[in-house]
Amino acid sequence: MSDHAHAHSSSARIYVLILGALLVLTGVTVGAAYVNFGSSSINLIIAVLIATVKATLVAMFFMHLRHDPPINAIIFVSSLIFLGLFLLFPLIDIGSRDKVVPYGLRVQAQPAAQKQAPAAAPASGGAHAPAPGAPAPAH
Repeated sequence: MSDHAHAHSSSARIYVLILGALLVLTGVTVGAAYVNFGSSSINLIIAVLIATVKATLVAMFFMHLRHDPPINAIIFVSSLIFLGLFLLFPLIDIGSRDKVVPYGLRVQAQPAAQKQAPAAAPASGGAHAPAPGAPAPAH
């Protein structure tokens, strides 16, 4: 076996440990999805951080990045930093805007008393009064 192949060989124990760590982090990701950390932005940041740790483990051990020259690790880490920045800036921008509701979809809020009580039947037994907001019948 050459020195190069021997330097990159890892024991199965390390791979099993990394697999266990990835499975635990996947469970943490699923558990964090059920926890409200205050806003959806914070939940997203936590999910992205956990995914970054998992991607780093995969790159370092399964892609053998830890055996490569240090410049490759620097390039990998800097790409993760820039990816985080590219995701962070739109998140900040979206969070600073007012909620836009299209004109045709605006719903008028009803008072709480009208929502709870059903409409009463008219007292007169004859002609029915028109519903509120309905046009009056032409005579």
